[in-house]
Amino acid sequence: MGWPTANFLPRHCHVPGDGFRWQLMQAGLIRTVALLLALLLGVLLPQASQYGWLIKWIVGSMLFMTFLGTRLSRGTLQRGHAALLTANVGMGFVAWGLGWYAGGNEVALAAFFAGIAPTASAAPVVMSFLGGRAEFVAGAFLLSNLAVAALLPVLLPLVLRADTPGLFQHVLGSVSLVVFLPITAAWLIRTLWPQAMAWPGRWRNAMFGAWALAMFLAMANASEFLHTHTVDHTVLAKIAGVTALVCAANFALGPWLAGRGFAREGSQALGQKNTAFCIWVALTYATPLVALGPTCYVLWHNLWNSWQLHQAGRRQHDTKGS
Repeated sequence: MGWPTANFLPRHCHVPGDGFRWQLMQAGLIRTVALLLALLLGVLLPQASQYGWLIKWIVGSMLFMTFLGTRLSRGTLQRGHAALLTANVGMGFVAWGLGWYAGGNEVALAAFFAGIAPTASAAPVVMSFLGGRAEFVAGAFLLSNLAVAALLPVLLPLVLRADTPGLFQHVLGSVSLVVFLPITAAWLIRTLWPQAMAWPGRWRNAMFGAWALAMFLAMANASEFLHTHTVDHTVLAKIAGVTALVCAANFALGPWLAGRGFAREGSQALGQKNTAFCIWVALTYATPLVALGPTCYVLWHNLWNSWQLHQAGRRQHDTKGS
């Protein structure tokens, strides 16, 4: 889901000061290192795959906490959000086609789940520290997560090419449990007890730990699968390569779609993905090998975010020095 962070939408968004930018740059580096360690441990401990069922509950809990601290104003949604959402869904199928061309069905599915993943909950936070408008990215987060969750029951049977009776109902039930139930619960609790909006801020470190645990378990599932199945190493390289191209395309395409004055916001909204959600879907309805698609995407978008924050910190340092 990016870097899970709570209360990412203050009532009045503002550009943070230099000290806060430096703190986020350091936090970004720490989180990137933690991500790499979680993935490495997953490779080294494939036996942890037996706990992969926890990913569903981790994703649901993270979405609950995120929406509990979300506040949107009336003017949050812009015309550019519709174009970004269309591109978000369309990129899933573009990636799917690119994956077929590069390496066949498994590469195609891995690319699809990476491409169609909605905006990450931490994207508005990163945007605010880059000097952009967090509310725009928060609107993309809310819209894309709801829309992708609603569309997956229809889209999954198409890409999986499965005529399994009841697949639509099964996907709808699973997505409702993991996405719509936490969102509804968060809305009810926030309405009945407004003080609960402070919970995500108090538990942000636990949220990051839960996200790292989900990445560890996803990689452990993939590692266990690779230990028990014969997989051509070129397939792994193709999944990593295609998802890197999808990530680059998202960050590059976003500025053209978001509308005048929202270039940086559009790039972040389309590029930084809620990969934990699609990792869970891939593990549930495909294979751990396919789940490597959004898992690789986690690495690519976090590396890019770390570079962005590093560059922002350097610019601020140079400005103060001159």
